[in-house]
Amino acid sequence: MNKKLEALQEYLKELGSVAIAFSSGVDSTFLLKVAHDVLGDQVIAVTAQSCSFPKRELEEAKAFCKKEGIKHIICESEELQIEGFSHNPKNRCYLCKHELFEKIGNIAKENNIKYVAEGSNMDDNGDYRPGLQAVAELHVKSPLRHVELTKQEIRDLSKEMGLPTWDKQSFACLSSRFVYGEEITESKLSMVDQAEQLLLDMGFHQLRVRIHGQMARIEVMPSEFLKLMEDANREKIVFEFKKIGFSYVTLDLQGYRMGSMNETIKTD
Repeated sequence: MNKKLEALQEYLKELGSVAIAFSSGVDSTFLLKVAHDVLGDQVIAVTAQSCSFPKRELEEAKAFCKKEGIKHIICESEELQIEGFSHNPKNRCYLCKHELFEKIGNIAKENNIKYVAEGSNMDDNGDYRPGLQAVAELHVKSPLRHVELTKQEIRDLSKEMGLPTWDKQSFACLSSRFVYGEEITESKLSMVDQAEQLLLDMGFHQLRVRIHGQMARIEVMPSEFLKLMEDANREKIVFEFKKIGFSYVTLDLQGYRMGSMNETIKTD
């Protein structure tokens, strides 16, 4: 057996019981599956429902927990109601995660669960991630980082385990599509959600639609540039994006990359 997987199983055994922040993404699905295999009904999944979390992700979370027989609790966590969040400051992710993990902590206590855990991995250490400050402050466990699992290792292990998420596109909350300082609103979140869903329905895999005022900046993998620029696809995307509410539609020639909105942040 993979040594890191063994280490993860042992670490989870030591925790005894855990409430996992479950988004139905690659990392949290893998963590939840391993935890449930090890701890059984001493594991619960908690998913936050909000306008920055697409309905398709919520439905996938529900379906996975039902299939695996895992207790699943859905909590309301509307980021736009957090003071200062809608102004989109650079610590936006911290504000959101701090409130979310406090709520999950309360749910854990109500269910006699000792710890809260989340699914960040070693690759998350290299980007600007203010949400990890909230993880540290609230003593939330990060089992995948604890055993030094990378994203690719998680995908490989997920494939071996037959998890449907092994090749799922990486996802982050829709608020991450906004330029820092641009107001986040429910209508703009809906525009981004609809635009990304269109591209997913057209067969594009790893993607983001970043919003800059009335302009959409599309990020797809460079290998999919030609597909996007085929006349029929390009015309459909422009037509549908304008119908959604965008005035301008652009393609980012650097292609998809994690945390591109953080490239303007100057760190000491």
